[in-house]
Amino acid sequence: MTLLRKRFSRPVRRLTYGLMALVTAVSVNLAIPQPSHAGLLDFLFNGIQYIQLSNLNDRQEVELGQNIDRQLKAQGLPVYRQDSEISRYVNSIGQRLASNSARPNIPYTFQVVRDDSINAFATMGGFVYIHTGLIEAADNEAELAGVVAHEIGHITGRHAVNQMRDMALASGIAGALGVNQDDLVNLGVQLALQLPNSRSDEYDADRRGFETMGRAGYAQEGLVSFMRKLEGQGGNPPEFLSTHPNPGNRVGNLQQMLNSSNNPGANDGLDANAYAARTSSL
Repeated sequence: MTLLRKRFSRPVRRLTYGLMALVTAVSVNLAIPQPSHAGLLDFLFNGIQYIQLSNLNDRQEVELGQNIDRQLKAQGLPVYRQDSEISRYVNSIGQRLASNSARPNIPYTFQVVRDDSINAFATMGGFVYIHTGLIEAADNEAELAGVVAHEIGHITGRHAVNQMRDMALASGIAGALGVNQDDLVNLGVQLALQLPNSRSDEYDADRRGFETMGRAGYAQEGLVSFMRKLEGQGGNPPEFLSTHPNPGNRVGNLQQMLNSSNNPGANDGLDANAYAARTSSL
């Protein structure tokens, strides 16, 4: 009996101590509040924000647009002060159109870019940029409103969001968690300044812009006449056509929409003299 006690006493004590340690560890683990899965991800990725483009909500889109706007300006995009006369004028046109668009509930920011090229672009989340060269190329407010409405059409159609998703997938930067927000901002800047919209997106933005103009009371022929003006320019085409391709077919399509328009009374913005006075500060 003494021999058995000596043979088994040490292993038994080890087993007992091990069981006690396990029970203690489990008790402590249960007593201490455990971090959530979200907290663990925050810890593991050290604050890096990942965004799922497939279910991007309005708030996230606006925040992304704000970040892209900051990056564009950090890279030297020369925009007029928002309280300048020309900025206030363009903003008044833009807000009138935005309130009659298919997405009137997001905030819109319309900015004038000090650039002589005939161009305009939109990013996402309500950010629209109009070059001074395009403002000067328009003959009246309806033509300028047509371009602004077209850019709003890109936003209401979420074209930049869809392009960004496709680019993220093609470049391999989209993972299970989504896409790093910094990568998305860089993609957004690239989309805004370099890459053309697809033909289908252009037709869709034309249709959306045309309808928005009618609801806002603008003469819809302004969009048609401005596109026809761009189509007729020979030599070096305006920069607008490098990012908004295929003007010929689009003019014909817009003319068909104008011929069958349900807004025959929408004729505001055709006074060329009034437009010249409002844009004289350029």
